[in-house]
Amino acid sequence: MKTRTLKQDKVNVITLGCSKNVVDSENLITQLKGNDFDVVHDSNGEDANIVIVNTCGFIDLAKEESVNTILQYAHIKSEGGIDKLYVTGCLSERYKKNLEEDIPEVDAYFGTLELPGLLAKLNADYKHELIGERLTTTPQHYAFLKISEGCNRTCSFCAIPLMRGKHISQPIEALVKQAQNFAKVGVKELILIAQELTYYGLDLYKKRSLPELLDALADVDGIEWIRLHYAYPSKFPEEIFDVMARRKEICNYLDIPLQHANDAVLERMRRQITQAETRKLIATAREKVPGIAIRTTLLVGFPGETEAEFNDLVEFVKEMQFERVGVFQYSHEEDTIAHELEDDVPAELKAERANRIMETQQTISLAKNEAMVGKTIKVLFDRKEGEYFVNGVRFGRSG
Repeated sequence: MKTRTLKQDKVNVITLGCSKNVVDSENLITQLKGNDFDVVHDSNGEDANIVIVNTCGFIDLAKEESVNTILQYAHIKSEGGIDKLYVTGCLSERYKKNLEEDIPEVDAYFGTLELPGLLAKLNADYKHELIGERLTTTPQHYAFLKISEGCNRTCSFCAIPLMRGKHISQPIEALVKQAQNFAKVGVKELILIAQELTYYGLDLYKKRSLPELLDALADVDGIEWIRLHYAYPSKFPEEIFDVMARRKEICNYLDIPLQHANDAVLERMRRQITQAETRKLIATAREKVPGIAIRTTLLVGFPGETEAEFNDLVEFVKEMQFERVGVFQYSHEEDTIAHELEDDVPAELKAERANRIMETQQTISLAKNEAMVGKTIKVLFDRKEGEYFVNGVRFGRSG
């Protein structure tokens, strides 16, 4: 067994899942460093003696990755490679009791809103003066700005409300302060995230207030780009497009998860929108913001999805000509409304349908990329690899 000499604790924070989890990990890291901890993020080194795994529990593949990561570090702990192992995040929020029984090597499990408790377990104080000051793990030029937590929607397939709770907006003043702090350290782009951006403000201001927030953030000196992710399409506040067209700081970009286009499937999903309403929204976006880039996420293999319903979705993708598309295969999640339905689309067919959507979109994306040849645009890059400048998995992104 590995022996240790007395030395200061070093914490390795492992982040799994979406950008909301990245923000949660960054808040944890900020608090730990504020308590004089030595902290690293997603480190492959062996010198950290405490590991905290921030888990994802969104779909089966994400849950499997989270469990495997916990088991990996539980084994390392049993071999004496680390002293303490803690687990937090969505999987821990949803399956804490099961995890405690199945993986007892973990020293403690914490939910998504239990940061003070996790800090207390490490004999660290929750420092309120650090709220609004967040150390980022992303490249210096951009940062995620989480404008709200939780979701009030009742989409039949989604377990996020079970893990993240009800929608809670952050006040405009607090978000502006965060943006100002980011600008001071060189951040140029803010990526606005939430479970649902367009619901923002209903709890605080009794109306959808994302347009007002955008104007306030665009006024922050040093912030050049503001990008919108995860905008729910139902009851979409179209004033957003007016702000986008008026303010150069707001990127002509919208990430809007549509999930499906067939009306019968949308009804079973409880998405509160029809294909006709979706088409109208997209047409309005392109009319008010010429050249807007639209990314969407689609879900295939939902219970009862027929070949005709799926083909309706394929034709919709062909006609809408989105700039980017992501596809999920339906995951049968317990305690969701859809779990009462029969998961009757075979796994092989789900995969085949996902591939068909992506093949359709690849043709569209290729044509749009080829249309950019010869044009000069302003872009942001994360890093240089050999002869190439790279932004994440894409070659640069524009405003």
